[in-house]
Amino acid sequence: MGLWLLVTGLVFSFMKGIFHAYYTVALAPAVAAIVGITATLLWRRRADVASRSILAGTLAVTSLWAHVLLARSADFQPWLATAVPVVGVALAVLLLGVTWLPRRAALAVAIAGLITALAGPSAYAVQTVATPRNGSIVTAGPTVSGGGFGGPGGGVGAGGPGGGRAFGAGQAPGGLAGGQGQTGGLGTTAPTAPGGGTGGSGGAIGGFGGAGGGGAGGLLQGSSPSAALVRLLQADAGSYTWVAATVGSNNASGYQLATGDPVMAIGGFNGSDPSPTLAQFQQLVSDGKIHYFIGGGVGMQASSGTNASQEIASWVAANYPATTVGSTTVYDLTGATGTT
Repeated sequence: MGLWLLVTGLVFSFMKGIFHAYYTVALAPAVAAIVGITATLLWRRRADVASRSILAGTLAVTSLWAHVLLARSADFQPWLATAVPVVGVALAVLLLGVTWLPRRAALAVAIAGLITALAGPSAYAVQTVATPRNGSIVTAGPTVSGGGFGGPGGGVGAGGPGGGRAFGAGQAPGGLAGGQGQTGGLGTTAPTAPGGGTGGSGGAIGGFGGAGGGGAGGLLQGSSPSAALVRLLQADAGSYTWVAATVGSNNASGYQLATGDPVMAIGGFNGSDPSPTLAQFQQLVSDGKIHYFIGGGVGMQASSGTNASQEIASWVAANYPATTVGSTTVYDLTGATGTT
């Protein structure tokens, strides 16, 4: 467990490129095991002054560090940020003389110390479970000052995660949406017509880019289709391998969850993978395997310059009739014969 904690901690400390804070959940099993094992061993050896001194010192440091972390969110249970260090330090003093306390009193001190040490993490866990979440960036606990996901770039047309450039489905080259802001926000993508592009900009600290094209998702958030769009996609769904295709897996996820039918995520997670290629997509359409193409998806051009998703979106917009369902643009891939 110690080796697990050391190696994983070093990897996270020195890795380059994209890093999200939620990756550190990989440390949780090792941390939990080491804390549990160490606390048990120290308690069993509490007759030794060194063991109980380490135990008391650990509780004091944990309580003080909990205060630092809890204070980063001034609006979240502010009393807890004060109570934890006060109670924790007092219990740490009692732990130094725990061998002179009656057995029941000693157990009470140990239990109270455990509760105090876990009060902050437990409060964050409860808040996390009680708060609705959306999107693919996992967050825990309340909003903290300076929170967010910083990354390269910023401003109109800035690079998003991995240094790619974001674009909306149906946009021609040059119509590039804003990517990830320097302070951690993601640029918004305004609704666009086929072939048009609207530049976004870096958002505020901790913010995320808005949905593009009405109901469509983005790089980090799933789509939210209207009831009318769901009914359209479900109609005659059994006749197709995919009831629809759209750029990016987050965008596709909302449609698939709402309909219960397969939706193709063009370009993979962020729309930058050349899968399928334009030629492959054209063949699937020719074979009658895809019913609709949903515009408004947001993808990112790969660092290699690949823009298969954009090519597909442009080809669809140029060759198939568009229908607006609510505020979402849908192309019927059986409505005309697209040129290749």
